[in-house]
Amino acid sequence: MIPVTRLNHQEVIVNAAHIVTVESTPDTLVTLFSGEKLLVREKPEEITERVISFYRRVGRVPLVIPTPTPTPDPEEE
Repeated sequence: MIPVTRLNHQEVIVNAAHIVTVESTPDTLVTLFSGEKLLVREKPEEITERVISFYRRVGRVPLVIPTPTPTPDPEEE
């Protein structure tokens, strides 16, 4: 569960597992699995950090998030 702040300054707690997307529209729009959409004051990067921090606390995310290795383009070889 992570705290987020609606545009009217009301704090709500969101189940991190129910977040499907986080977009900057320019306000931050959080879409939940149920289809509900929340406009929040936090930036997308802050929401991402809160989700990662939550999962680390409950032991569900590795301490280091691996960076994807780009796949070489066979046409460039």
